[in-house]
Amino acid sequence: MNKPTIALVVGILCISIFPILIKLGYTSGLISAFYRMAIAFVVLLPLVFLKKQWKTPASKTLLLSALCGVLFGSDVAFWNIAIQESTATQASLLTNLSPIWVGISTFLFLKNNPSRNFWIGTVIALSGMITIVGFQFFMELKFDRAFIFGILSGVFYAVYLLISKKVLAQINIPTFMLINLFSSTIFLGFINYGAGEIFYGFDLKAWLVLVIMAIVCQLIAWFALSYAIQHIRTTRISLSLLAQAFITAILAWTFLNEKITIQMVLGGCVLLLGIAITFINKPIPLPKFNTFVKCFVSKTPT
Repeated sequence: MNKPTIALVVGILCISIFPILIKLGYTSGLISAFYRMAIAFVVLLPLVFLKKQWKTPASKTLLLSALCGVLFGSDVAFWNIAIQESTATQASLLTNLSPIWVGISTFLFLKNNPSRNFWIGTVIALSGMITIVGFQFFMELKFDRAFIFGILSGVFYAVYLLISKKVLAQINIPTFMLINLFSSTIFLGFINYGAGEIFYGFDLKAWLVLVIMAIVCQLIAWFALSYAIQHIRTTRISLSLLAQAFITAILAWTFLNEKITIQMVLGGCVLLLGIAITFINKPIPLPKFNTFVKCFVSKTPT
């Protein structure tokens, strides 16, 4: 396993902890998102300048880095609102449709079209996701504001991944992270103010959880993921991030005593298989139509 792949695994593990911390219920989802960015920015700011990692980017790169912060903040804000107005399952599923948006966008606007293995892996991984949540879930979907916000969350996430891939080719990770966190903090600050959220009055446990979110779920996670984004295809990154839903389910079963079923385990294995397929460089051969017809005819009784 090479360094970018290790970084991707570390990043996914770190962000998988975030829903568990949210479920503790010490603060609301929106204010948690704000402090996740704000505390991370405050911690990172002196480190970047003390280590002399700040490299002033060109104006266009600076604006795109700031845009990434707004996109990431929008993803988190829409995701939290979708959870508040529906269920975490529905919101997470809709958000995790981002690989589809990444694949379509890459096909339409970028030169390096997604490989056959990506689309095969996507179908298998999404099948695993469907198995995890259960088919009954889709029978109960409500196409309301929460549904729309869940879709928008995935779209913003996909656009963030695509733009950050381009930006990180022109800027170092510490500078990108600092700009990203600053713009995201400002954006989420306005969102929380408009939503009437309370910014203070939390107990010590709540602040401890917020600090863990900022250090582990934001700084460590996205330093690792940003490194992976520099070296791994965006399509692979977006699909690999689906694994966080399965890991979160295992963590919830371990620490929160939430129920985990054989169906969820099976779905998780299928999901991970789909992700693994996208990392196979050699195209997976598909059966030709004529071969399929001959095979079918040969087995048909006369």
